[in-house]
Amino acid sequence: MDKDTIKEEFNEEQQEVLNSIRISRIIVPVLIGILAVGYMLWRKFDPQEFSNINWTSHTLFWILTSVAIIVIRHLAYATRLRILSKKEFSWRKCIELIFIWEFSSAVSPTSVGGSAVAFFVLAQEKLSTAKTATIVLYTIVLDSIFFISTLPILYLFFGTQMIRPNIEDVGDLGGWGFYFIFAYGLMATYCAFFYYGLFISPRQIKRVLVGFTRLGFLRRFREKAIALGDDMIIASKELKKQNWAFHLGAFFSTAIAWSCRFLLLNCLIIAFIPSIPLDFWTQAELYARLETMFVIIAFSPTPGGAGFVEVLFGGFLKDYVTSPTIATVISTIWRLLTYYSYLLAGAIVIPNWIRTIINERRKS
Repeated sequence: MDKDTIKEEFNEEQQEVLNSIRISRIIVPVLIGILAVGYMLWRKFDPQEFSNINWTSHTLFWILTSVAIIVIRHLAYATRLRILSKKEFSWRKCIELIFIWEFSSAVSPTSVGGSAVAFFVLAQEKLSTAKTATIVLYTIVLDSIFFISTLPILYLFFGTQMIRPNIEDVGDLGGWGFYFIFAYGLMATYCAFFYYGLFISPRQIKRVLVGFTRLGFLRRFREKAIALGDDMIIASKELKKQNWAFHLGAFFSTAIAWSCRFLLLNCLIIAFIPSIPLDFWTQAELYARLETMFVIIAFSPTPGGAGFVEVLFGGFLKDYVTSPTIATVISTIWRLLTYYSYLLAGAIVIPNWIRTIINERRKS
């Protein structure tokens, strides 16, 4: 789709959002990822260890299981979108929109995410303002609730081993451990903020947001603060109308989607480390470590955590994957399946989606 057509059909604010998901944006995260993998291979690659990898039916089975889990994860996100939209979107449309949503997250710093894109995309689909605000803001709450509720439970079972291997108490956590505590606290804080705004007092939250913009360096965010406050008020009214089945369905689909994200990596590790025990306790502890790792990645400054993930992976799981070479292989396949696949899918889906939206506009 050419730039002149986009300028003609969309206003400046919409063009800014479209610019954030332009296909050329994939260049930066891909380059960062390639450089990170190249660095890891240069520093730690051992040809002998690589040649010792047995590409057996066992390996193939667990890689294919990982692919199946990706499909389940995508369908779980699509199910959540269908629930939150009150079935206004077809299954096909939900699947398509999740591709766009995931692509926007992949080309944005993980600490920013794709909320602005989600608002824009849902608005183009002629969804009501109330449902659009509900979907985007409630999604933030649902994702956060999953982490802040499951991590303490996992900690009760696995203690500090879920944060770093071979440590006995919190005092020995080290840099990454304390970064995890900081990230978890930050996640809990904004979850509480949005939960309070959606379910308790959205007007009070709006007053707080607008009040902050009276500070000199925050004045330029005043309009956005007012818009966010208004969206919370609208979404709050919509959410309070829903029954328990709506909330339960939304949370369970969220839990399945996030669980699949980590179980996928469990499967890849099993694929390349045949000696790892398959008992529930061992795999649950590995799952806990992976969920902890993601909380740290969630506040990465790079698009989709590119580079950050590749470097973090080997050290974080060194008691499970002792070979740096195999760790690099696993992390590369993991990123190809879960990150670069969405970059590719987005590069295909988004131009077609924009073309369809413009054609529908011209017909109406």
